[in-house]
Amino acid sequence: MMARTRTSRDDSTAERILDVAERLVQTRGFNGFSYADIAAELGITTASLHYHFPAKAALGRALIARYAERFSGALHRIDQDLADARAKLAAYADLYAGVLGGKRMCMCGMLAAEYETLPQPMRSAVIRFFDENRTWLAHVLSEGLQDKTLTFASPEEEVAQGILSTLEGAMLVAGPYGDMAPFKSTVRVLLANLSS
Repeated sequence: MMARTRTSRDDSTAERILDVAERLVQTRGFNGFSYADIAAELGITTASLHYHFPAKAALGRALIARYAERFSGALHRIDQDLADARAKLAAYADLYAGVLGGKRMCMCGMLAAEYETLPQPMRSAVIRFFDENRTWLAHVLSEGLQDKTLTFASPEEEVAQGILSTLEGAMLVAGPYGDMAPFKSTVRVLLANLSS
């Protein structure tokens, strides 16, 4: 019983650490905070952080893994809940809008901006996140061509890359304004250009 309680407490502390670190990455970037910042916010020691995540690179890998898993789950729900490819793309854009509405940036987008300074395992994880998103988008685009809800001339992979890049860039440009309008306008144009 004691071991189970300790494990549960450890898991809870690790999740709290990840929650704070994720917010800090999304608002300041990975290089914009230290273990001391997390420890101060949670009221724990930096030794406790090192117990859960021995190095900041380990924390970064855990952050990306958790973020990617959640994002993948959201894409799965979109696939389950929506049949129309255009509706799926709108729901995909809404994922980004939700993050931006919370005054944050896409975590992997922020990490991509710091790519050259990240440890190699984190770099690989960031690329994997974008690759998985591009693959999902290409599949949705293919569905849209088949059901005639979408139209575009370039190969699906190129259009998927364009959608991903547009949404990530639109978040960055809208962020300083503190206003969702620029982002929403970009999404409207993007979806209109893909409509049949």
